[in-house]
Amino acid sequence: MSDISSRGYANPDKLVSTGWVAEHLNDSNVRVIESNEDPLLYPSGHVSGAVEVDWVKDLNDPLRRDYLDKSGFEALASRIGITPQTTAVFYGDKSNWWATYALWVFELFGHTNAKIMDGGRLKWVEEGRELTREKPSISPTSYNAPERDDSQIRAFRDGVLAHIGENGQLVDVRSPGEFSGEKLHMEGYPQEGAVRGGHIPGASSCPWSRAANEDGTFKNAAELSEIYLNELGLDPAEPTIAYCRIGERSSHTWFVLSNLLGFGDVRNYDGSWTEWGNSVGLPIEK
Repeated sequence: MSDISSRGYANPDKLVSTGWVAEHLNDSNVRVIESNEDPLLYPSGHVSGAVEVDWVKDLNDPLRRDYLDKSGFEALASRIGITPQTTAVFYGDKSNWWATYALWVFELFGHTNAKIMDGGRLKWVEEGRELTREKPSISPTSYNAPERDDSQIRAFRDGVLAHIGENGQLVDVRSPGEFSGEKLHMEGYPQEGAVRGGHIPGASSCPWSRAANEDGTFKNAAELSEIYLNELGLDPAEPTIAYCRIGERSSHTWFVLSNLLGFGDVRNYDGSWTEWGNSVGLPIEK
């Protein structure tokens, strides 16, 4: 934690080191949660005692294009053995894309006692730390969650439309090719998911990966400020919306802006380009 606390973050308590996690593997007040894009990673080996939260099966409603509801979250929380007092520590692949995404969904239900393991799965493995294929034996808990609150950290299409009408701060965290409209997805992925390419009018382009070091850890506050405040000209006191294609990469930027740089009002537009690029009548730029 000492390294993290020296980086100048607004809220350093939202990050823990791999060493901290290793020291708390047997702490009954801590639940380590792995969330990946690749569903084969967790069964191939995971941090001892870690449970898996699958972003598709566990966080999304099976029928509606939306997240699980109060009862669904309570069932998930019970299954993974947490209470509202449990410290949830998330980690995963892709420099913690899906870990920040899962943390963001948990915070929609008020579970703000949630942290990210800096560097994610990659850093844990590169440090030679142990992985296990053994699934932990979890005793179900009783979790009483509030109704999901979409009003503070989530943005919807009509809200984004109003935001750009007021020249609000908007950050497109996709790749430059997606921002320009040349691509509909990142390099190496099927180019599908939207009828049109381009970006939301007025958006600044800042790929999510610029906030991460090569080992998946977050850059320090001075480096992040140089990118988001000096280069992009964002004002931490003004409302800011981040988006990507489906909301996972932008959850990473949401985490950076809100927790590491201390922006007061940051929302993740999870509909992102999949919704915006397919919606009739919405404006785009290329």
